[in-house]
Amino acid sequence: MPSGNSDIENGALQTSIGAASSALCDHQQGDGHFVFELEADGTIPSEYVLLRHHLGEPVDAALEAKIASYLRRTQGAHGGWALVQDGAFDMSASVKAYFALKMIGESVDAPHMARARQAILSRGGAINSNVFTRFTLAMFGVLTWRSVPVLPVEIVLLPLWFPIHLNKMSYWARTTMVPLLVLAALKPRSRNAKGVGIDELFLQDPHSIGMSAKAPHQSWGWYLLFSGLDRVLRVVEPLFPKSLRSRAIDAAIAFIEERLNGEDGMGAIYPPMANIVMMYDALGKGPDFPPRAVTRHGIDKLLVIGDVEAYCQPCVSPVWDTTLTCHALLEAGDEKALAACRRGLDWLVPKQVLDVKGDWAVKRPDVRPGGWAFQYNNAHYPDLDDTAVVVMSMDRMQRIAGTHAYDAAMARGREWIEGMQSDDGGWAAFDANNFEYYLNNIPFSDHGALLDPPTEDVTARCVSMLAQLGETVTNNKQVAAGVEYLRRTQHAEGSWYGRWGMNYIYGTWSVLCALNMVGIGHQDPMFRKAVDWLASVQNEDGGWGEDAVSYRLDYRGLKRAPSTASQTAWALLGLMAAGEVGHPAVARGVEYLKATQCEKGLWDEQRYTATGFPRVFYLRYHGYCKFFPLWALARYRNLKDTNSRVVGVGM
Repeated sequence: MPSGNSDIENGALQTSIGAASSALCDHQQGDGHFVFELEADGTIPSEYVLLRHHLGEPVDAALEAKIASYLRRTQGAHGGWALVQDGAFDMSASVKAYFALKMIGESVDAPHMARARQAILSRGGAINSNVFTRFTLAMFGVLTWRSVPVLPVEIVLLPLWFPIHLNKMSYWARTTMVPLLVLAALKPRSRNAKGVGIDELFLQDPHSIGMSAKAPHQSWGWYLLFSGLDRVLRVVEPLFPKSLRSRAIDAAIAFIEERLNGEDGMGAIYPPMANIVMMYDALGKGPDFPPRAVTRHGIDKLLVIGDVEAYCQPCVSPVWDTTLTCHALLEAGDEKALAACRRGLDWLVPKQVLDVKGDWAVKRPDVRPGGWAFQYNNAHYPDLDDTAVVVMSMDRMQRIAGTHAYDAAMARGREWIEGMQSDDGGWAAFDANNFEYYLNNIPFSDHGALLDPPTEDVTARCVSMLAQLGETVTNNKQVAAGVEYLRRTQHAEGSWYGRWGMNYIYGTWSVLCALNMVGIGHQDPMFRKAVDWLASVQNEDGGWGEDAVSYRLDYRGLKRAPSTASQTAWALLGLMAAGEVGHPAVARGVEYLKATQCEKGLWDEQRYTATGFPRVFYLRYHGYCKFFPLWALARYRNLKDTNSRVVGVGM
């Protein structure tokens, strides 16, 4: 019989789960979906301010004051701005934040502005800004167009066999670049009615600055080759026939207008949306021109405006938030949670893309569409990760409810994912076989995120989905190839890389779920090494935390950070997938989550635990600390209440 102390512990655990489940349900939208804020660093809010002044829009002093408050609060102790909370100084984020604050009207003599200026100058000045920042500064006339790579708009006319082609780049690079190609051809000048400049951020005459230096990830051979090509293009580009340039601009506009996607915007992410509005402005299309007006309104829908602060999100994440919340609610399993989950899944059904062959079809022309996008609408760019997670949540609900309501949606999602596997056995987020790594060496790709190759976390999710639907290594070639991909990508110490979540904790959790679901024994060396590694990186407080520094190019393993609720939940879910619900590290992690739960039932988390582009752009999902801890606590309870102690689902 259980001891009285055990009863008390179980009661406390159930109280935590019940409070979290009820509080999470309270966040459900009227139509059934869930969506939480998606915050990046100060770059996007700064770009939003500069966009308005580039276009010469009327000043919204109240909104700008709130954005200024956000930027002042997020200024780092080093004087500049970081890509994550408490992170290292980042030059481009700092230059844009300073420029935006000055544009808003902050005095350059204000203490926070002086500190920012000193931080920038002490690190060599704004000459060390990245390519995207240089394009902005060129349009404002701070830099000349000699400071940015030559981007001939004629690129859009190149055949697929050519080494540089839009469909050899990631979807985010493709959608950002096409309107930028038009801007580079037209070279518009920002209206900048206030005449604000930032020459004081340079140690030299800004107009004397040429091309940026080689980025750390770039190889000298490729870099020199592409830099030489850039120099040749600077000479010959003015000689291109005007008729060819006109045809290329028309082709770029046609590409964009096929994918405008209403108020959700092309690609449903901020950078291409902003570039499109500036492109139409440069083409002489006024604010009321419908494609420009709709896209511009879509940008404002990304704003999060509070009483004191405001910022602009890089995009929104309703499909991702909804399906992950549904998994947590399915794990919680109470009547209210299951009802909320069913409403969420019903909302997801019509979001499946069944009638649009997006850009992914260039490399997979014979595959039928069937995926889900990350955002409300983004039909040309469905997401494999989202699709796998949606299918698994629908399958779980059908098992509980004993229905077949989602069979058709699940079948099409599965078909699409099977068809999108890359030749190396892995899966990427949006495309197949995006292996053109040499493109990360072109001058434009100083961010090193031009491609969308397969990654361990997305591969694990796709394997998990197929295995949850009954596929095995022996009867499914995609599963077999996926498992081999995961086997060869494990690091020596036992972890796996996480591309879309930070970082090795996220990747290791994802892969352990897949290996468990596919039926690999928990005594397999892959499991044992991963379990030992996860236990070894637990913090003294019982939680887990990992810093963005883990993404450094010279791999040195996980960089510890203060514990967070979401990363602790990932570690716990990973250990439990490995059959370790009784591991002392699991008990300590559960106690950490119970101890850090807020009075309203959820958790608070200020640190960034997700990734846009490693080393360049990070994300703070405000929902992660709400649904992942509930998921882990409920999973722990459910496994402790059963005899098998084996996780029977793919996540």
